[in-house]
Amino acid sequence: MNDAAKRAMKPIVTPRSAARSADRAAAAVPWVGALLIAALGAGTVRARRRLGSIPVLAGGPAAVGVPRPAGWRLFTALGVEPDSATFLSACAHAEREGLRVLDLLPGDLGAESALGLLRLVDPAGYRGDRLARGRGAGYAVLVAEEVLARAGLDLDPAAGADPARLITLVRTLKEYAPDATSMAVAPGLSCGPGPRRAGAAELRAHGLAPGPLAAAQCAGLALLAWASLRRGPWGKVAAGLYWLQPYAVLGGPAGPLRPASLARDTAARPLRSLDAALRTAIAAAATTRTTASSEADGGRDGEHRDRSDRSDRYGRELAAGTDRFLEARRADCPWCGSGRLAVRVTVPDLLQGKPGRFVLEQCGDCGHVFQNPRLTPEGLEFYYRDFYDGRGGEGAGTVFGSMGGTYRDRADLLRPHVGAAGPGSWLDVGTGHGHFCNAARSLWPRTRFDGLDMGDGVREAERRGWVDVGFQGQFPEFAAKLAGQYEVVSMYHYLEHTRDPFAELDAARAVLAPGGHLAIELPDPTSRMARLLGPAWLPWFQPQHQHLIPAANLRGALAERGFTVLAEEHGPAHQGNDFLGAVALTVTRLAPDPDSPWSPAVPRVRRALRHVVRAAALPCFAGAAVLDAVRSAAARRGDGGNAYRMLARKDHAAAGAPGVGR
Repeated sequence: MNDAAKRAMKPIVTPRSAARSADRAAAAVPWVGALLIAALGAGTVRARRRLGSIPVLAGGPAAVGVPRPAGWRLFTALGVEPDSATFLSACAHAEREGLRVLDLLPGDLGAESALGLLRLVDPAGYRGDRLARGRGAGYAVLVAEEVLARAGLDLDPAAGADPARLITLVRTLKEYAPDATSMAVAPGLSCGPGPRRAGAAELRAHGLAPGPLAAAQCAGLALLAWASLRRGPWGKVAAGLYWLQPYAVLGGPAGPLRPASLARDTAARPLRSLDAALRTAIAAAATTRTTASSEADGGRDGEHRDRSDRSDRYGRELAAGTDRFLEARRADCPWCGSGRLAVRVTVPDLLQGKPGRFVLEQCGDCGHVFQNPRLTPEGLEFYYRDFYDGRGGEGAGTVFGSMGGTYRDRADLLRPHVGAAGPGSWLDVGTGHGHFCNAARSLWPRTRFDGLDMGDGVREAERRGWVDVGFQGQFPEFAAKLAGQYEVVSMYHYLEHTRDPFAELDAARAVLAPGGHLAIELPDPTSRMARLLGPAWLPWFQPQHQHLIPAANLRGALAERGFTVLAEEHGPAHQGNDFLGAVALTVTRLAPDPDSPWSPAVPRVRRALRHVVRAAALPCFAGAAVLDAVRSAAARRGDGGNAYRMLARKDHAAAGAPGVGR
């Protein structure tokens, strides 16, 4: 058969017939519409449940001649005018419930503002979650004066604030009243004149990125529109559910909120949502351009001057090179003394992208992995700077604040080995800003939690009340001063950062009372993921990690110091970040942050390339999250993952045991 005959036998496909085929296929497979209906339905039920858990202040006539309660300040947004009855009712509610910070939701709070807040916070568990980020509506906040004093804030309640500042205020004060912050509906409080839309500044105050959020909103609206046009009745039901969601959540006679324009907002929801998303995107882009222009002009405010100062400092330090931050390479293992060493990985600083290369070597006899050559104390200061504090402080705080479940699991490991009331005293070494101690108080409320760390964060933890006493300095320096004072000492992901793990274990033995417990958690260098991912395995954590200690080595060192190991966990200690960490480190390696103060001037082409790399990595992050979920489930049910925990008891005979080890 010739080519002409073959072509004649092929069916003719026109654009219209192709569209009809696509429509039939779409109608036959309504799974997109079904998923949208399920997601919107679950979100609606969740929002309705959360709304029902918000308490409502008691109403009453305006109080005339009644003295204002002492010790409280009420901060409001511009245009919001609370009456005396609302203030008195809020104070009474706070004192009755033992609250120190109370965010007040106006009775006529707008539908989209209410839905946005309910997406961010579950009021039922908000107060009890000591690590939860502070959330507010941005209209009025009642604060105890003693909390303001501890936070170092001297604010004038009479000078109204913009909503973003009130949201930031609640976010800050939640850290100083972690279990005494809540929210309530104030029926007598009004939003003030005119509708208010959540702008880019308010989203940033909540810790959200306005640009990506606006893009996600536009994409969601486009998906709904496509589903309603192409997915038959399923898509139309999904679009209708989205359209009616405000009334489904806020409508009805029993609802605590009464948005003034609920019917109008519901009818115009798709258009208003699109308008809000576009306005947010434009505002975010304008802010970025303004910031870039300001920095190009040399900086006009304190933040830009501070960045310029940091850049100058890093420039002076890097001019002398980074080799001076490293000691001479040692020829033997710091754990067992063996000379059988081999290079395990060689990597740059993938955490921050600072200049330098670092080598981890492994002992052929005991398996100990260590940085060789190791950083000097000056080098440690250089590479730690702007990671946990300063420029990187907020990001680190966000990560640590999301680990409440892990912190509670660590504290719960002691439950079979201590009394029902828990230990009387606990020292958390390497406490950082005290996140573990703050979370552990929910399990052991009668325990005195103290913290020790090198950074200034331990002082902030003391001011917040997350630790009872904060010690700043090296742990071995406090061994004699704190000898025998603690029933528990914890070192969670701390030993791997130290220069001499043996000295740290000796200090722990010294400060523990006889019969006291030592809890340790470490990354496991024998993990399968360490071999699979190589230099991209996150727990290598170069250049901060100095020693990665196999569990057998730690057991031996504890036994030599008079400890008895009571429990060892591998699977439950796994941290689900192997694949996500590998993607993040690879992105940092390929496209380092051009705005970091240690980076040289970067041309626009490289800036554009960084955006391309980060955009291309989004599907990789999504895939990595799925792989980590599967890996975590397997690790916690199988033979362990990328970390391990160990709990040991100091035997009475070890009270005066001499230090051992190299």
